[in-house]
Amino acid sequence: MLAKIEELLHEVESMTAANAEELEALRIKYLSKKGAVNALMADFRNVPAEQKKEVGMKLNQLKNLAQERIAALKEAFDNQDTDTEGLDLTRTAYPIGLGTRHPLSIVKNEIIDIFGRMGFTIAEGPEVEDDMHVFTMLNFAADHPARDMQDTFFVESNAEDVTKNIILRTHTSSVQARTMEKTQPPIRVICPGRVYRNEAISYRAHCFFHQIEGLYVDKNVSFTDLKQVLLQFAQEMFGPQTKIRLRPSYFPFTEPSAEMDISCHICGGEGCPFCKHTGWVEILGCGMVDPAVLDACGIDSKIYSGYAFGLGVERITNLKYKVKDLRMFSENDTRFLKEFESAY
Repeated sequence: MLAKIEELLHEVESMTAANAEELEALRIKYLSKKGAVNALMADFRNVPAEQKKEVGMKLNQLKNLAQERIAALKEAFDNQDTDTEGLDLTRTAYPIGLGTRHPLSIVKNEIIDIFGRMGFTIAEGPEVEDDMHVFTMLNFAADHPARDMQDTFFVESNAEDVTKNIILRTHTSSVQARTMEKTQPPIRVICPGRVYRNEAISYRAHCFFHQIEGLYVDKNVSFTDLKQVLLQFAQEMFGPQTKIRLRPSYFPFTEPSAEMDISCHICGGEGCPFCKHTGWVEILGCGMVDPAVLDACGIDSKIYSGYAFGLGVERITNLKYKVKDLRMFSENDTRFLKEFESAY
């Protein structure tokens, strides 16, 4: 038996395998229940008593060596990159599909860039807000009907004191309030961000959307300044031939207030189904900051005046890319997103 063990030791020491299949065959040959090592173990009971110690040590040596060699070969196969077999390093790489910017991001960045060139900086604020900054400081009385118009999402509601309500902001005007509260004029900021309103989701409305609001507060700011800034924006966004018109409107935080239309960039103002044959398309609301808002935010309305405006990013994106269904902006349909691969 000693001679047989020595023979197997030499075989195991020189054992090699070209692939995983050969390695498995070697494991079965030496270490399986019917393998060579177990066969010797079974025959060990026939060894004379005086040789059992020596033969037993040799058998254990053989078993341990076989296990170590097979484990080492298996580890080598596991670390080997078998996918590189036949790899042609000179072959042109497979094309990698690149992602695209979301259309809302494209338009938002373009709007920010336009106002940035006019001296506006970016101000940001929390999406979960308190009533004070969303409504009260912006001239909304506790029983003001405009509170109902906003269709607010309430996080924490206090019927006894509405100013303590915690809500999802309904407009980014809350960022304007926070900016005026912390900063003395001159102030020239735009406030991009997501806002929330409790509305039924349809092709023309959603429970969340994106706004960019602007604020300029300084001495001797006039409505003429506002009109010139908005005309510059409209012509850079939709083309130098774009015209604007301002129609009287109402917002609690501006007085006077207006809504701004642009000449339809599809028909050139001649009238088409897109502009309902009027030649005009509404894009934003604006006005002079109400003196009560300035005073509520700690700015002396007798010294300073200002204007504000707000526009919906989805609205501008619809006009620019003729997207008919607002839901497409949030459904992550890759067929829709791929249409913007070449945009910026």
